[in-house]
Amino acid sequence: MKELTPKQIVKELDKYIIGQKAAKKMVAIALRNRWRRQQVRSDLREEIMPNNIILIGPTGVGKTEISRRLAKLAGAPFTKVEASKFTEVGYVGRDVESIIRDLMEIAVHMVRDEQTAKVEDKARQMAIERILDILLPPIAKKNKPVGEMDADDELELRHERTREKLREQFLAGKLDERMVEIDVPSDTTPTMQIFSPMGMEEMGLNIQELFGGMMPKKLKKRKTSVREAVKLITQQEAQKLIDMDDVVREALDRVQNSGIVFIDEIDKIAGGSSGKHGPDVSREGVQRDLLPIVEGTSVTTKYGVVKTDHILFVAAGAFHVSKPSDLIPELQGRFPIRVELNSLSEADFVRILTEPKNALIKQYHALLETEGVELDFKKDAIREIARIAAMVNTRAENIGARRLHTIMSTLLENILFEVPDKKEDRIVIDAALVNETMKNIVEDEDLSKYIL
Repeated sequence: MKELTPKQIVKELDKYIIGQKAAKKMVAIALRNRWRRQQVRSDLREEIMPNNIILIGPTGVGKTEISRRLAKLAGAPFTKVEASKFTEVGYVGRDVESIIRDLMEIAVHMVRDEQTAKVEDKARQMAIERILDILLPPIAKKNKPVGEMDADDELELRHERTREKLREQFLAGKLDERMVEIDVPSDTTPTMQIFSPMGMEEMGLNIQELFGGMMPKKLKKRKTSVREAVKLITQQEAQKLIDMDDVVREALDRVQNSGIVFIDEIDKIAGGSSGKHGPDVSREGVQRDLLPIVEGTSVTTKYGVVKTDHILFVAAGAFHVSKPSDLIPELQGRFPIRVELNSLSEADFVRILTEPKNALIKQYHALLETEGVELDFKKDAIREIARIAAMVNTRAENIGARRLHTIMSTLLENILFEVPDKKEDRIVIDAALVNETMKNIVEDEDLSKYIL
C-alpha cells in the first residue's frame, strides 16, 4: 500500500472502469487513509474512524466494479452483499451480523491460500517422497552390530538405487499416467446448521471439530494417476505445514483493519417505515440493525470476536424511487461521503468497448481465437453499437454498460453459433452488419424491451 498513492490507485481503476472520476478519487483517498492510519502512533490510531461512502447512480455505471477492484488492489478482505437480502431480527431471513461472518470466512481463505503458496514447494517435495514410498515401499531395517556388512546392506543399497531411478523417471514425467492407490480424507463428515434468533445461522458447527480425538478423521482409498496423486498429496502436506492459529490471527487483523464491505441496493431499504405492513415491514428495522455494525460493534464468529470499528463500508444504490435522505438519520450520519456517479454517454460506451483490460470486444476476440478465427471490429461498427446502446437506454430502462452485453450477444449470436462449422479464418464486423442485425429489434419498441 505504501507505493500506491491516490493518483496511482485512480490510474489502476482507470484500466477497468471508464469515467466516474469523482467516485474514483473518493475511494482512492479512503483506501490511502487506511494505510495512513496504520502509520499513526498507537494511542491515536484507534480514534481514527474510516469515512464510509455512499455511491449514488443508476445501475451499470461501475459502482460495484469500483469497490471490487479497490479491494483487489489493497489485497483486503472484501465482501459484496445485497441490502434487500436482510431482514429485521425476529423475521425469517438473514441477519446483518452474517455480513461480518462472511467477511471473516473470506479473510481466512485468503490468508490460507497465501500461506499455502509459500509452502507449496516444500509440500510438493514431501508429496513426491510419499508417492515414491507407494511405488517402492521402504524395506524394514534390522538392528545389527556397528561396522558389519551383510546381505541386508546390499539389499538396502539396491533399494536406494531403484528409488533414485524412479525419482528420475517421475521428474521426467514418465510415471504420470501410472495408477496408484492413496488415502484421502472422507467427505462424509456430518455437519449441523444452527438456526436461532441469536444470529448463529451460519456457524456450521462440525461434529468432528466438536469431539476432536474421539472421532478420528476417516480416510478412504482412492485409485488415481500419479499426476493427480501428487496434487492431492501436496494439498494434504501443505495443510500440515500451515499453522491455522496464525492464519486466523492474521485474518482477524486484516478484517478489523483493512476489511471492506460493499452494501449494494441500499436504496431498497430506505423509506417505507410508515405503513408497517406487507413485504417491506422490516425495512427500517434492517437499517437499525445495520447501524451498530457500521458504527462499530463486536460480532461473534467461529474464529473469534470481530470488532467492526475500522471496517470500511461502501454503500451503493440507484435511488430512483427513494432518496439518501429517506434513510434513518443515524445511518445517514455514518455515511458522510456521498458521490454521484454519472450516467454513461455514447462516447463512454465507445471507450468501454475498447479501452479496459477486460473490454467486451477483447473478450469476444479471445473467445473466437479458441476456434482459430480472427474477429475484426471496424471503428464504425463500434460507434454504431455505442449509438444503439445509448439510444435504447434512453427509450427503455437505463441499465448503463450492461446494455452493451445484451447488444453484443444479440449481434454475435449467429456468428458464435455457426463458427465451428463454417471454418472461416476472419470475420469482419462493420456498421452495415450491426445495422442489419439490430434494425428490427431497435425499431420495434415493444420487442426491444424484452430482447435488449
